Amino acid sequence: MHATLPLLQDTDFPSLRRDQLETVQVNLGYLCNQQCLHCHVNAGPKRKEIMTLETVRQVLEFIEKSKISAVDLTGGAPELNPHFRYLVEQARALGCRVIDRCNLTVLLEDGQQDTAAFLAEQAVEITASLPCYLEENVDAQRGKGVFDASITALQTLNALGYGQPGTGLELNLVYNPQGPSLPPAQSGLEQDYHKYLKEKFNIDFNHLFTITNMPIKRFGSTLVSKGQFTDYMDLLKENSSPDNLSSVMCRSLISIDWQGYVYDCDFNQMLDMPMTQAGHNRPHISDINAASLQGKPIAVADHCYACIAGQGSSCGGALVD
Repeated sequence: MHATLPLLQDTDFPSLRRDQLETVQVNLGYLCNQQCLHCHVNAGPKRKEIMTLETVRQVLEFIEKSKISAVDLTGGAPELNPHFRYLVEQARALGCRVIDRCNLTVLLEDGQQDTAAFLAEQAVEITASLPCYLEENVDAQRGKGVFDASITALQTLNALGYGQPGTGLELNLVYNPQGPSLPPAQSGLEQDYHKYLKEKFNIDFNHLFTITNMPIKRFGSTLVSKGQFTDYMDLLKENSSPDNLSSVMCRSLISIDWQGYVYDCDFNQMLDMPMTQAGHNRPHISDINAASLQGKPIAVADHCYACIAGQGSSCGGALVD
């Protein structure tokens, strides 16, 4: 795999400073039942990195002490971590909004058949990967049979009340472009998703999030192999909007890796770019407090242009409509 960090470090991306911390994003490990082409984590079935119970408890201690409002669980497939349910239950008990970044097909895996019901019981918000509403595109990007399994999982979630009016069970879908291009307008694409999935499969959901592919890890390496890396970076820079800088997610979010080390965002985590924290070259969740982070500089490189290109991009989709 080609390393892309050396291609990103010589950057002219504007400097950023952190606002008040609101969201803690926790990567529970790189183990996943899928191996997608666009995956910036390089997750897969053979990955062994898994967050331990000790680290989970350190994360919970930080969340309680810092009065964090939102906990965003990711991976890999976060549900495959044996401590996933404990973390969800404890975070919910602390009054946190909990988001599960779910690839959908994991809900059909052996031992996971009751996970959807558990998520509904805990009122966990589900942000689910569905990079297209057409079978051939999804299977090309994520593997043969993934689309059909995803549809089955979405129907299961709908039956539990997800995406249905009045239930409070939020179900959001995520779109990623198939290749080195920017996502289309989020609002128009969301309408297309609603129409097609309802008419074809009687599936309901709340919102669609469009996310720009990051030129790192598996996707970045593919760009290098195909000789497309420079062109893609030019595309991101030419379409960047300074107006998006005020609302990029790293201003109010920190990302914690499976070992408990802290980063400014999930993408920096994958590039091993730890946040700058006085006294710590590689700060751990047990070393920091939320108040000390406010106003501190955020580590940036050229990949950050993916977050401000076009409509902007974050874990919550486009920054502007």
